[in-house]
Amino acid sequence: MLTIRLTRVGKKKDGSFRVIVIDSKRKVQAGNYLEMVGSYDPRVNRADLKADRITHWLSMGATVSDTVHNLLVSQKIIDAKKINVLPKKTVPKTEEVKEEVKEETPAAAEGSSETPAAAEGSSEAKEDNEVATEEPAQ
Repeated sequence: MLTIRLTRVGKKKDGSFRVIVIDSKRKVQAGNYLEMVGSYDPRVNRADLKADRITHWLSMGATVSDTVHNLLVSQKIIDAKKINVLPKKTVPKTEEVKEEVKEETPAAAEGSSETPAAAEGSSEAKEDNEVATEEPAQ
């Protein structure tokens, strides 16, 4: 299956891209593609595309990557809506976990009963708190 996609060329922090036609199962290595059908420079937002060759490959059954699809739409080579390349943020799952914990907590409190030893320990803790809250004598 053929894919029309971008491959990065250029120096560090000054990249530009080639628009290439490649078999989707192959890795891009130097010159390991079927045809270069254009180039794209995002710094100056310039795209030089061979529209006739792109339409030829699309008619042959080639698919396009999301970014190349948006590039072709902006250059009016194909008529379609742009695709959202960056996915929306997902809702964190912490809300669901908190609800489950709240459901389990009342059930645990109803099932447990205080033993006399625990009741005595809690009264001693209350006395310690009272002593700590008293103001020192002057």
